[in-house]
Amino acid sequence: MAQRRGSPEDRLSELHERLSEAVTALTTGADWRRAAVFAAKFRSRSFGNSLLIWAQHQAAFAEGRVPEAEPTFVAGFKQWQQLGRSVLKGQSGYVILAPVTARFAQPPTGGQPRRLAQGEQPRPGEVVRSGMVSGKPVHVWDVSQTDGAPIPVHPAPVLLSGHAPAGLWAGLAGQVAAAGYALTDAESAAAIGGANGVTSFTARTVQVRADMQDAARVKTLAHELGHVLLHDPEEDVGPPHRGIGEVEAETVALMICASYGLSTEDYSVPYVASWASRVDGVEPADLVRTLGEKVRRTVLDLLPQLPTPVIGDGEPPGLSRDASPGPTDRAAVRPRPQREASRTSAAVSL
Repeated sequence: MAQRRGSPEDRLSELHERLSEAVTALTTGADWRRAAVFAAKFRSRSFGNSLLIWAQHQAAFAEGRVPEAEPTFVAGFKQWQQLGRSVLKGQSGYVILAPVTARFAQPPTGGQPRRLAQGEQPRPGEVVRSGMVSGKPVHVWDVSQTDGAPIPVHPAPVLLSGHAPAGLWAGLAGQVAAAGYALTDAESAAAIGGANGVTSFTARTVQVRADMQDAARVKTLAHELGHVLLHDPEEDVGPPHRGIGEVEAETVALMICASYGLSTEDYSVPYVASWASRVDGVEPADLVRTLGEKVRRTVLDLLPQLPTPVIGDGEPPGLSRDASPGPTDRAAVRPRPQREASRTSAAVSL
């Protein structure tokens, strides 16, 4: 059947195309770093939706429709009304993907869950869970596109140069220990092969240079924790390509540090496109998108175990999700993505 112009199918196809263009634009390490930092600040959204918001806000800024180059808080039309604000006349919203969910019944003996029809009740012993089955386009607006009651913004502390956020080292170190690794200091880079940090999967150790400033040590420890969580061969989760593993671990560090207002802009990220292009059978844009969402989920699982981040998650302060704010991309409980096959090397270094 031919699709009508402006049909939901048309809009969904256009949205996927826009997302693909935004991902493909991440051609350098600097691009990837900016995207990762932005995604950390908008961690209430999926990685793909954060890129869509970013790209559309950049276009709005170029057209003079918004005053700042980066968005601060985004929410749906009714969500802004809940906060006493209204979308300004003539402001076009940013299109993102919201999940369409369904109920699934998991048999007590295991096996494939079955989708429940509307109103259908589970059988005795079955466990019902919600799962995402598709997506649909919805609109959100940046706070600069609205007017009304002031947003209760909490001041974020500005870190002194070279200092790390209070408690972050201890929190990261605790997660390294919880994973079964011993954390030790290395006297210098020379002691660990010229690296800032190194993780040994065979010895179950993490070493970080002791002769760096606190901020650099915390960033390095977050990177090594990324390796521990994502690449341990005993968990059969090592990446098939060394470059992918380094990009994943460094992006974990970037997102964690960005959540605490710690700038890592002076530390270069490997060129994502060049690494991704060397992986056979996968389009670089698809690979980048997969890595971004995988890392985002890892960081989201990790942050509750660390001190409270000083940077918000992209939603306006004071917004209550109990007031039927409308669809967002957090409505569904998504399974964590499958991790890659086991790596063969026994240690990784930064």
